[in-house]
Amino acid sequence: MSRIGKLPVQIPDGVEVKVENNLVTAKGPMGTESVQVREEIEVKLQDKEIILTRKADDRKSRSLHGLSRTLVQNVITGVKDGFTKKLEIQGVGYRAQMQGTAINLQLGYSHPVIIEPPQGIKIAVEANTKITVTGSNKQMVGDVAAQIRSKRPPEVYKGKGVRYEGEYVRRKAGKAGKK
Repeated sequence: MSRIGKLPVQIPDGVEVKVENNLVTAKGPMGTESVQVREEIEVKLQDKEIILTRKADDRKSRSLHGLSRTLVQNVITGVKDGFTKKLEIQGVGYRAQMQGTAINLQLGYSHPVIIEPPQGIKIAVEANTKITVTGSNKQMVGDVAAQIRSKRPPEVYKGKGVRYEGEYVRRKAGKAGKK
């Protein structure tokens, strides 16, 4: 039995959930999100919780059980509180600024890098070097943060670039440290 899959998903106050043909739709203060649960898993709405059970006990159903429960939990958490990813920019002359809803990045290239966030995602810049990506969809928040980081990932000699907050970058010694 899946340890994660057998746990019921609690529905907090202020979140409205509907289940139709394995489509779980949640509506809350941060917006509306939905997830389609695979047909191998059965979804039931009881009182203030969602219970997921698997129809068969084969390997595929067992592997989908915990995944499906986590996806439903993420939808409910997303519409209630939302998700946040924070990025840091390090390097001389590297900075970010808002340009309407888009973000304008100066990352040492001869041109500015402008990223327009998809609908439902908000980007904020604090102190020119700190970027916050927020939204109700966990996957989209992570994708946008990874897209921003990919424009100039941290390099190993000086540590310059865009990194996640608290990310450890292993440093190399360079030519002088070879002796």
